[in-house]
Amino acid sequence: MGIWIFSRWSLRVRKIMLYKRSDRVGDLIQEVLSEMLLKDLNDPRLESVTITDVEMTDDLKLATVFFSARGNLSQEEASLHGLESAAGYIKKRMGKELRLRYVPDLLFKVDHSFDYGSKIDRLLQTIKDEKSGDLKEDR
Repeated sequence: MGIWIFSRWSLRVRKIMLYKRSDRVGDLIQEVLSEMLLKDLNDPRLESVTITDVEMTDDLKLATVFFSARGNLSQEEASLHGLESAAGYIKKRMGKELRLRYVPDLLFKVDHSFDYGSKIDRLLQTIKDEKSGDLKEDR
């Protein structure tokens, strides 16, 4: 995403990004945290965790980390406690990897958007099945 700027004073082409620095830092945190989940964090509560999004405040002091966990509600709660207990280690590693002046505080939240999407898919399938049943009755 961006706008291409052609400068008449130089032959170089510059691309100006249209999203904020906080979005770029959030993307980097998501990437580093996902890699840490795969390689460094050995907590069994975090085996089914996927980082879905990271939202940063504009001052880069707080990162809200959204995650999904396979399983039921108790698995989500266990994953949340696992992430919260590893927050100090995660923050320390992020400080080394990102080289930011200030490493943001981490707030973990369960992302329910996949569950919501599945619910909508089931409802649409039910409507489709009902319509196809009505068409068969009309014949």
